[in-house]
Amino acid sequence: MSFAAPDRLHRSAEFIRLQRNGARFQTRHFVMYAGILDSDAARTRLGVTVSRRIGNAVVRNRVKRRVREIFRTNMRAMLPAHSSVVVIARAGAGTLESAAIGDELSLAARNLGGRIAGRR
Repeated sequence: MSFAAPDRLHRSAEFIRLQRNGARFQTRHFVMYAGILDSDAARTRLGVTVSRRIGNAVVRNRVKRRVREIFRTNMRAMLPAHSSVVVIARAGAGTLESAAIGDELSLAARNLGGRIAGRR
């Protein structure tokens, strides 16, 4: 249950294509896009975007670490194989505890997982 380089979205074109063509779910502190970018991808992949409006570098990196850990432990199992996910943090995400982040992202993953599976 690691989170290595093949588990990440790397190129901005992947982020943009997923935001344009993927399914979208919005919570109070996060926006999540999910879809199938490449059916040859070995695993479900994650990309995280946290802007400067969320806080300083320490706060932004903490949010990214928490989102990655929740993806690694919980969300990956809720999404179909070979799917890709982009999580965008919104205002207030920097003040949340890990449990609150996990609750919001789990809700979004359950919703999007069913919608992606229905599209295939």
